[in-house]
Amino acid sequence: MTRTHRHTQPDRDEGHAEILDLDAEVLAEHTASITAWLPLTREPRQIVDLGCGTGAGAFALLERFPEAHVTAVDTSAGHLQLLRERACARGVEGRVRTVQADLDTDHWPDLGSPDLVWASASMHHMANPDGALRNVRELLAPGGLFAVVELAGFPRFLPAHAPENRPGLEERAHAATDGFHAEHVPHRGADWGPMLTAAGFTVEDHRTITVDIEGGRGEAIGRYAYGSLRRIRGVAAPALSPEDLAALDELLDLGSPNSILRREDLAVRTKRTVWAARRSHAGGAGRGS
Repeated sequence: MTRTHRHTQPDRDEGHAEILDLDAEVLAEHTASITAWLPLTREPRQIVDLGCGTGAGAFALLERFPEAHVTAVDTSAGHLQLLRERACARGVEGRVRTVQADLDTDHWPDLGSPDLVWASASMHHMANPDGALRNVRELLAPGGLFAVVELAGFPRFLPAHAPENRPGLEERAHAATDGFHAEHVPHRGADWGPMLTAAGFTVEDHRTITVDIEGGRGEAIGRYAYGSLRRIRGVAAPALSPEDLAALDELLDLGSPNSILRREDLAVRTKRTVWAARRSHAGGAGRGS
């Protein structure tokens, strides 16, 4: 889950970076399947990753396209520093350029003329997504591809009957965050097809991938569930009943025998949708309009 808007406090960056890393680890196969699916007419040499976070998409793209260079853009200096360190560790630092920028501004930095623009779980964080889409349209090289990848909100981890003392707790916790997300990230879960068309793109293809990963495949899923539910608790707590809040806190208590890290029935269930679009030959507003 990458994001572009304003989270500059170091502690929040650190916590968010951990979730991004776990998301990247757990969903690596699905990300690779998306990069392999992209309807490209030629192998891209210049790629821009908008809202790159700590680099999950950037490194997947570098692996998929061994001749490509990636310009990784994010508002977080901490995330970009981690990305640079990981690029060095992987031996690909010569193929990565990082740019710290707030993409909600009218004037974007020079990002070149990429063959592929990748935006994974970042567009829904834009305060003005229509303006950002128009900027991407002007940015793309002729014939270039724009890939928008979005998750259907936070994944679900627990079975419906869990926890045993408060069945359905996870869904109620998610429901308790609906008002917050409607106000702060109103485009989460949106259909980007019509918005891409309105911004001057032709959507060539789109697909929805169902993610259902059993927890037994790795302990990272437990840490991913813990980190995600802890973030949800921070938003949901005021709207939860005392009984639900107590049950959630028990799941998040790493010293409890009922801790989520001790459960053997975890899974990652969500959906990922990707839209692949090119500039339309007719119409479309220009940058800054």
